[in-house]
Amino acid sequence: MCGIFGIRGHPDAAALTQLGLYSLQHRGQESSGILSVDANGEAHLERAMGLVSEGLRVDQMSHLPGSLAIGHTRYSTAGSSTIDNAQPILARTRGLTMSLAHNGNLVNAYELRSDLESEGAIFSSTMDSEVLLHRLARSRATTPEGQMAEALQGVEGAYCLVVTMGDAMVVARDPRGWRPLSIGKLGDAWVAASESCALDIVGATKVRDIEPGEVVRIDNEGLHSIFPFEKKPLSRCVFEHVYFARPDSQIFGGSVDRARRALGRRLAKEQPARGADFVFAVPDSSNGAALGYSEESGLPLEFALIRNHYVGRTFIQPTQAGRDAKVKVKYNAVRELIEGKTVVMVDDSIVRGTTTRGLVSMVRAAGAKAVHMRVSSAPITGSCWYGIDTPQKSELIAASHDVTEIARLLGVDTLGYLSLDGMLAAMPDGPGGYCHACFSGQYPTAAPTGAKRT
Repeated sequence: MCGIFGIRGHPDAAALTQLGLYSLQHRGQESSGILSVDANGEAHLERAMGLVSEGLRVDQMSHLPGSLAIGHTRYSTAGSSTIDNAQPILARTRGLTMSLAHNGNLVNAYELRSDLESEGAIFSSTMDSEVLLHRLARSRATTPEGQMAEALQGVEGAYCLVVTMGDAMVVARDPRGWRPLSIGKLGDAWVAASESCALDIVGATKVRDIEPGEVVRIDNEGLHSIFPFEKKPLSRCVFEHVYFARPDSQIFGGSVDRARRALGRRLAKEQPARGADFVFAVPDSSNGAALGYSEESGLPLEFALIRNHYVGRTFIQPTQAGRDAKVKVKYNAVRELIEGKTVVMVDDSIVRGTTTRGLVSMVRAAGAKAVHMRVSSAPITGSCWYGIDTPQKSELIAASHDVTEIARLLGVDTLGYLSLDGMLAAMPDGPGGYCHACFSGQYPTAAPTGAKRT
């Protein structure tokens, strides 16, 4: 999962891109980058490991002139966490500068890369996104949108893209619509972003979502849209609403906050916890679900776990050691609320179980009389091939244990998950058109080709 941002037609393009990336930091914390294109068509690039605030300082924005800029925050699902794999990525070919920022995961990247290498292509990174840049550079189409369409023919998997091609910005989304991508206006400028919260922070007004299978060119002539791909069934990622997206965003045509409250209300109906004193969230992504659970159950909502907001999201840390270390410094329990009480602890998901086990121990140590764990999604039993870093089933606690066993391993008195049907029914536009492969095992595509993802 990554965050992408692009803007064309504004004199402060790089500074606004940096601001937009702050709003997309939750989508990737390993590296960040901004590329701008000046009036002469020259590209200027700044990339760094770590958070936007650590690597893309305000004073660096003067090194990024031009009214066209794109940016990226990275969470690695294909390719190791190194500066070589930071984005945007840049190429110069036939007198034209191209750059690309990608959110998603390509399931046939290994096959595509092998074909390119057999034809003499030289790669400078291990990420799947570079495949797309090579294919763009080889296209003989006469328009930017035509080049993008040609480059994406035969590409399988999830992709949202913001690309610079000369002085044009091109935006694209895969035909199944796995990941969200919005477009808006800021005066005469066009802005594209993974989530609408990034449009809000720069003062842009959302116009619409980029449609699945759409390719959009933005240049001096305005916006031009084409739909060059065969139409495919919608496979929007349900986990975006459950966990990844920010609650103040509108994605897939609906409110993330409203979806999470609906998930919590359904959870309370399906998995009540009679006799509990109150409900609390594992902050922050579970706040909406806990509020919905409280509204439906009538249990008061308390702030019994306090999050240190100077620590990033634990799930998207690239190593288990990093996740374990951050749990210890990220949360603290409020003993005055918890001691002697029977509590309902609401989380949005349980992936590996290590974070949850540590939190339950913390709540127990604060004196809880009983802990009822409630999860506002179904059990995660399979790997995601489309941009979420759960590559091995052996890492997923629900893939090898039933609910009773998981409850024992976590140390809770009871454990209740939301059903798959209940989860899908809580989506803003109903249950259809969502990918739930990691919950159900029903994958919309064939398995990834070639070597194991690194």
